Amino acid sequence: MTVRQYQLISRSVGEQRLTLDDLALHADMHPALVERLVELRLIRPVQQEGAMFFDASAISRLRSIGRLRRGLGINLAGVSVVLDLIDKVWALQRENETLKKRL
Repeated sequence: MTVRQYQLISRSVGEQRLTLDDLALHADMHPALVERLVELRLIRPVQQEGAMFFDASAISRLRSIGRLRRGLGINLAGVSVVLDLIDKVWALQRENETLKKRL
C-alpha cells in the first residue's frame, strides 16, 4: 500500500483590492453566488470607505469553494466545515514552523 503525502503551499498575494464584480469575474462565479458566500461568511470582505472590497486571496478561496462543490459535490454547509479545517491546518503549520525556529 502506497501512502501519499501532500504539502500545503501558500503564495503571497499583494495588496490588491477587488470589487465584488471583479472577484466574481476572476473566480468564474456569478456575482449573486459571491454575495451569498459573503452572507454565509465563507469569504470575508474588507470594508473601505463604505464599499465592499476583497483581498486578491479571495480568488483562490472562491476557486477552492467551486472545486469542492462541483468536483466533490459538497454542499455549502460541508464546504464551510472543510474550509474551517483547512484554516486550522494552516494555523497549525504556522505554529509548527514557529516552534521549529525556536529550537
